[in-house]
Amino acid sequence: MKFYVGVTDDQWFQFLASRHPHPDEVNFWRPSGQHEHWGPIPKGSLFLFKLHHPNNFIVGGGYFVKYIRLSVSWAWMTFLEKNGADNRDQLYKSIRKYNSKSHSHNPMIGCTLLAEPFFWEKEQWISSPPEWPKNIVQGKSFDSEDNTVGARLWNQVKPLLAKPLLEQKKSLQEVEKHYGTPQIVQPRIGQGIFRALVADAYQWRCSITGERTQPVLEAAHIKPYSKEGPHAVNNGLLMRSDFHILFDRGYIGIDSDFKIKISSKIKEEFKNGREYYAYQNQKLKVFPEERSEYPSQEYLEWHLNHCYERFLA
Repeated sequence: MKFYVGVTDDQWFQFLASRHPHPDEVNFWRPSGQHEHWGPIPKGSLFLFKLHHPNNFIVGGGYFVKYIRLSVSWAWMTFLEKNGADNRDQLYKSIRKYNSKSHSHNPMIGCTLLAEPFFWEKEQWISSPPEWPKNIVQGKSFDSEDNTVGARLWNQVKPLLAKPLLEQKKSLQEVEKHYGTPQIVQPRIGQGIFRALVADAYQWRCSITGERTQPVLEAAHIKPYSKEGPHAVNNGLLMRSDFHILFDRGYIGIDSDFKIKISSKIKEEFKNGREYYAYQNQKLKVFPEERSEYPSQEYLEWHLNHCYERFLA
């Protein structure tokens, strides 16, 4: 089984480790918007944090969800302090420290989204393998089946993990069938990662209008999280903020054929709504590339039955 060790900014780690309670998700960002050098990582893989040289210790980690590129403004709006900074200006300054060549005030950064992070106490820190080259400034992948470095490091890490290697109720064959290569956990997705995944799935375009202006785009739950709707892409829609508000309050619905329904109450109550009625019975304009990430018919029907034309406050 492969696992990954990423080199982290010491200040980023100390900031997040000092949060109480610890965050349920973090953005392990890179100052460059380029893709990670080690290639695709399976969802649920263990991703460990290593401090910069000369602090050659592995100090915690999390479970990989996805790598995406985000602007600094979107990263801050989505993850706030879970970016490892008190505010957007501090985040920007941290990025500038490593990428002084960029003159953009809203640069694109590489974001490794990690769920269920953990931060070990200092007495639990693991010394980096002696074979770790000092010139590695991003990270390195290891294999627990490797008879040398990987296996030795895995044997040190494994006792400190809160999660079992595989879910107890699933056989190895079941895990391989449903999730591919064996992984450590199926990570629980938080609100920030949900927003980022939905925006990425819809290619940063409003599902109804096709709008691309990022500051007005929001990830909407179809079945609210407060009503046991999951943080899953198929329970989400990327919408322009005004459509999101109307959707949440029951003035807009979407049927199982992905056709938009606009309530007559908009005109009755507000003597307006011409722009919205132009979308009546139109099909969603933007869909995710993956069919499995399309809006779930189950959740769309739930919204029609429990939210649409109920005009929630």
